[in-house]
Amino acid sequence: QVQLVESGGGLVQAGGSLRLSCAASGIIFTINVMGWYRQAPGNERELVATITSDGSTNYAGSVKGRFTISRDNAKKMVYLEMNSLKPEDTAVYYCNADLRRVVADKLNRYWGQGTQVTVSS
Repeated sequence: QVQLVESGGGLVQAGGSLRLSCAASGIIFTINVMGWYRQAPGNERELVATITSDGSTNYAGSVKGRFTISRDNAKKMVYLEMNSLKPEDTAVYYCNADLRRVVADKLNRYWGQGTQVTVSS
């Protein structure tokens, strides 16, 4: 069984910062891309940022320059440093990982349960 568990969400004032963490556990052979998505009430889930196993990153335009994604391959963790937060960043943030459980497995995507981020104006 593979689990992704997020932490670090909370309530912050506009202009503030938060750091989200996500830990992957279970039987995992290799993790390819890891990422963060978010979903605000009434909206579809949207990409925030992704990072490959060799550190290449991709960001949504709305967060570029304010958010930084990073990962620790040895610890099977991914992080999202969020600065200059805005009320429109309010959402449930989900991490995901494309991984193989065993060497012969195909890549499968796993999701965490989400963590709430609320930015007050």
